[in-house]
Amino acid sequence: MPERPPNESDLESAWFGDEGVGPTWVLLHEGLGSVSTWRDFPDRLAKTLGRRVFVYSRPGYGASPPVSLPRSARYMHEAAGEIDQILRGHGIEDVVLVGHSDGASIATLYAGRKEGAPPGLRALVGIAPHYFVESVALTSIRAAGEAYSQGSLRARLARHHGHNLDVAFFGWHDAWLSPEFRAWDIREALPRIVVPSLIIQGDSDEYGTLEQVRTAERLSGGPVATVIVEGCGHAPHRAKPEALLNALQAFRDKMAL
Repeated sequence: MPERPPNESDLESAWFGDEGVGPTWVLLHEGLGSVSTWRDFPDRLAKTLGRRVFVYSRPGYGASPPVSLPRSARYMHEAAGEIDQILRGHGIEDVVLVGHSDGASIATLYAGRKEGAPPGLRALVGIAPHYFVESVALTSIRAAGEAYSQGSLRARLARHHGHNLDVAFFGWHDAWLSPEFRAWDIREALPRIVVPSLIIQGDSDEYGTLEQVRTAERLSGGPVATVIVEGCGHAPHRAKPEALLNALQAFRDKMAL
């Protein structure tokens, strides 16, 4: 049974930008992410777009409440089921969801839920999304496990996750490498997504191939734009922020967001 989600007020969160016209852009972090791992990107996004930007750390990450381990292989489905409560709790009615990695998969599950498109969802942005499990992702996750136990990764993550450090890492690492996760596949959600989508991926992404992008192009139920960032790995907002900001600004203008 999934754990009861904490009250949205318990979650670490932050706002950027001034209130004004247009939807709020809500950022969903990666599998080892939090509010702080976005660095200055939310602030730069708010200034570039002239929109309000909201970010939060999911349970088990950053300064949000911890969760029990092991995580279920359906932990991203569970996170998608919490979004409505979080948006309502923060008064967000008109939204563009921007997810990175696990966050992009969570956003996909939310936008393509079986009960129909969420009211107020204007568009979806997936940065380095996962729709199914690829061997390249599992290889990189195993390497991350070695870097956490023997290298500097644990120390680098400690400043972002504090009391959630081991919960954040092993909740992600062990779920992805579990036998149950081999069958994880959310492609069925894509045809139910009717809002405009922008899919962005680095051409050197160490966690996924460009087949993830092509899958969204083939299967999504709404219009899809794609951007491949040259010379970029799994985190365009850190490695190529200008390219990412330009892509998001062009998407905002084209879709009148």
